[in-house]
Amino acid sequence: MTGRSAFLALLKSEGVTHLFGNPGTTELPIMHALAEHPDLTYVMAMQESLVVAMADGFSRATGQLVAANVHVAPGLGNALGSLYNAKFTGTPMILTAGQQEQGHGLMEALLYGPMVEMATPLVKWAVEVTRLEDLPRIIRRAAKIATTPPMGPVFISLPGDILNMEGPVDLMTSSRIETRVRPSEDIVKRLAVRILKAERPVMIVGDEVVKSDAFAEVEALALAIGCPVHQQTIAYGAHFPSRSPVYLGALTRQQPTTRKLLEPYDLMIAVGTDPLRMSVYSEVSPLPEGLPIVQFGLVDWDMAKNFSVEMAALGDVRETALALAAQLVANGGAKLQALAKRRVAALAGKNWNAKREALAAQITAASAGKPINPDWLALQLTEAMPKDAILVDESLTSGRYIGALHEYRDRHNFHGLASGGIGWGLPAAVGVALAQPKRRVAAYVGDGSAMYSIQSLWTAAHHKLPITFVIPNNGGYRIIKQRLTAFHGSRAYVGMDFADPPVDYVGLAHAMGVSAERIDDPAEVRRALDASFNGTGPRLLEVMVDGTV
Repeated sequence: MTGRSAFLALLKSEGVTHLFGNPGTTELPIMHALAEHPDLTYVMAMQESLVVAMADGFSRATGQLVAANVHVAPGLGNALGSLYNAKFTGTPMILTAGQQEQGHGLMEALLYGPMVEMATPLVKWAVEVTRLEDLPRIIRRAAKIATTPPMGPVFISLPGDILNMEGPVDLMTSSRIETRVRPSEDIVKRLAVRILKAERPVMIVGDEVVKSDAFAEVEALALAIGCPVHQQTIAYGAHFPSRSPVYLGALTRQQPTTRKLLEPYDLMIAVGTDPLRMSVYSEVSPLPEGLPIVQFGLVDWDMAKNFSVEMAALGDVRETALALAAQLVANGGAKLQALAKRRVAALAGKNWNAKREALAAQITAASAGKPINPDWLALQLTEAMPKDAILVDESLTSGRYIGALHEYRDRHNFHGLASGGIGWGLPAAVGVALAQPKRRVAAYVGDGSAMYSIQSLWTAAHHKLPITFVIPNNGGYRIIKQRLTAFHGSRAYVGMDFADPPVDYVGLAHAMGVSAERIDDPAEVRRALDASFNGTGPRLLEVMVDGTV
């Protein structure tokens, strides 16, 4: 067997169904071998950062191992920003790059670079294959490492001579580490005792709820306690059912605001999350002084990372939630049941449902006229989406209320920008749509973010993907303008406008093969959204919104 064919056979046997890539000369052996593997779908993106972001979106929409292939050192360099995103979200990904033939690279041939060293800071493991017979062991190990919590990307450098070599190859078999484990009975009992002792507990939930498929189980735990639930500060996934009577919404990344919100509580229960990850520096700590924390999940790095905890348990979120809920019910009995009922009733006027109703009314009342209010646009989008649709969000200022308006119905119906590295949204939506072809995808992506990865539209058109791209066009980098004014008191917006000349997103979409229209009349928004969601294939709506700072 050739190395190139063995490589693809190994990926398939690890469950990979799509290979995301951008081919170059050193990847030609892989492109040659694809003809031997017609059941592996090759997804071409027009730049390497898009390749990785598409693979990231696919994995986030399925929870599956994904594979991406980029072109030597410059291509890997292009991909590093998206690889940073994948590291942040713990995406199980095998990223490979073609490398110059061994020996030829020693001569520092064109495009050669130390790719293992380049990738190492952003992956769980990085390695170069140096013998054909080692290829199966490396792929099998890479898949095992990527899919074992804490999950994350791995990198493999593939020299051309290894891919083209032919010889006997033992493909070995796939291995997975079973992590559906729960903490010991003793720690579960002690957690239950500590939670029952609290008079005003609050639960903070995060990404492991998605990865563990614990959507219903974590809600059941919260209802058993009757405690309010907040989503982690970086709300990049559907981490809790929005319509649950105990859900209050996401915490903010503003330290004083989050601190004030948490001050009434006497215990934080952190579930599968880094609960208080912040963005901009503040002298104020987001954690109120003296607020104790208990925590459980499989990502031990997130436990007691920045704030000490009274108790932390290593275990799968779903299994731990099931065990803990049962223990609480056993310990608390009728008394806990009555207390939980009272606690839930007390949240009726301030949970997500109540706040959404009030926010929708407020936005509607304040949104008349032109230019279009971006908050109103976000409301129209969330109300026009089919119930089974998936929202991919990278709208920044135009989507400031997305989490308060879009209902989390299942663990895969929302995916947001996690790391702050913009340009992820358009290609991620492509990956999500490939992963969930029976569900319409809405991509709400700001005009500044869209320009980082606009060529993703071509891949959407090529695969005829059911995506509605909504670009709220405020004419520049509004979030940077806001922060320049807020942090520095300046309105000298140098390098922050797309005005001379303005960017034509409809024209760009047409050039990529995507039907599109520009909307500046609020009366046309809902018509265009409904038409797109009821249609087939990709469609882009450029909506001219208020860019006032």
